[in-house]
Amino acid sequence: QVQVVESGGGLVQPGGSLRLSCAASGSILGAYNGHWYRQAPGKERELVATITAGGGAFYADGVRGRFAVSRDSAKPMIHLQMNDLKPEAPAVYYCVLAHSWGRGPQVTVSS
Repeated sequence: QVQVVESGGGLVQPGGSLRLSCAASGSILGAYNGHWYRQAPGKERELVATITAGGGAFYADGVRGRFAVSRDSAKPMIHLQMNDLKPEAPAVYYCVLAHSWGRGPQVTVSS
């Protein structure tokens, strides 16, 4: 059973940066993709970024150029560097590794 734990959420001012990390405990066999989703209250969950097993990265239109997803080469861990954050409703960011979901840290961008 793979368990996923995220870290790094919190409150940041508009224009600021945050780095989220996500680690899996337990064994992940074979290649796997990693994903970051977010969900704000009253809104649907949306895919923010994906990093493939081969290291390819894909982003939602609204974050491309500001966010960067990466993965650790030695252990089942991915990161999401978020720069130039925009003021918007607080959202919970969920990490998915090998189809296992974390519980999500909240990110609040507010002055």
